[in-house]
Amino acid sequence: MLAAVIVVGMAGAVLADPSETDPKGIARDPDFLAGKWAIDAREWSEAARRLSRAVQRDPDNADLHNYLGFAYRNLGRLEPAFEHYRRALALNPQHRGAHEYAGEAYLLAGNLAKAEEHLEALRRICLVPCEELADLEREITAYRTRAGGQRR
Repeated sequence: MLAAVIVVGMAGAVLADPSETDPKGIARDPDFLAGKWAIDAREWSEAARRLSRAVQRDPDNADLHNYLGFAYRNLGRLEPAFEHYRRALALNPQHRGAHEYAGEAYLLAGNLAKAEEHLEALRRICLVPCEELADLEREITAYRTRAGGQRR
């Protein structure tokens, strides 16, 4: 009986989404909730402000850093965006959202080679098709089209 419980528990751990850190833990944070609402409302300054507060309380949460990077990217502040994407990936190298968003930020910065590095990471991580991979592939294709088919 105990062996069955251990096996079932281990299966749940194996099936956990590697791109999420602690979705239930941050879902209780009022600044995370307000920051997420602000992202949905495209209120980037408010999102950055509230998510920054949440990160201060939970600095080792990759999801928070990813969302904060997203807010900064949408504010046009690429350096802090990259800083938070790097932190998210240091905490969770398989964070699909951080790879996608970092790749998109590198495209904004005109760095196709770095965007492609994140695309390759997603290809390794996504054993089955995943939304983050498809989104970054689409963005890279659009970038190349705008650049006249230019590679690296």
